[in-house]
Amino acid sequence: MYAIVKTGGKQYHVEPGRWLLVERLPVDDGATVSLEPLLYVDGAEVVDGDGLQNVNVQARVLGHERGPKLRIVKFKPKRGYRRRNGHRQELTRIEVTSVTLGSGHGTQAALAPATPSEAPAAPAIPAEAPAAPAIPAEAPAATAIPAEAPAAVAIPAEAPAAVAIPAEAPAPTAPDPVLVDPPTEEASDGT
Repeated sequence: MYAIVKTGGKQYHVEPGRWLLVERLPVDDGATVSLEPLLYVDGAEVVDGDGLQNVNVQARVLGHERGPKLRIVKFKPKRGYRRRNGHRQELTRIEVTSVTLGSGHGTQAALAPATPSEAPAAPAIPAEAPAAPAIPAEAPAATAIPAEAPAAVAIPAEAPAAVAIPAEAPAPTAPDPVLVDPPTEEASDGT
């Protein structure tokens, strides 16, 4: 028989008599704590989901400890950046004393009713409870568009599809560049 429990954001496989280190629990040494079960297995019987309400996992706190020293080193070459830091995690050592399945041990039928007639009835609503406001049957629409409003921007049928340049108009051209003759050696009298 074993159970999977959750504590400190982690999940652990526990059996009666087994001890383990978990994240620090806010209880004194020797105190008894109840752990949250996620799964219970006893031979062929597996309990999870709604049936976990009947599972009870008890553990005794043996002591509070600190984990091993972890060294953190940050280094960036050629920049003179060196940082050294350390960390020790706060832990609690617990011993699992019992893993039990409450009422209905041995059968799944006791954990969940087999027929709807055995299911507990829902509590009746008292007569004094305020009723929900009624919604009128002919409620106006939130945003109504009048029928005579234009749907969108309409393009007249006689308008051309694209603007065309008339064929007889000359195409625009760039102005003629002004040409200046550079002085040549033949024109100079320096020979």
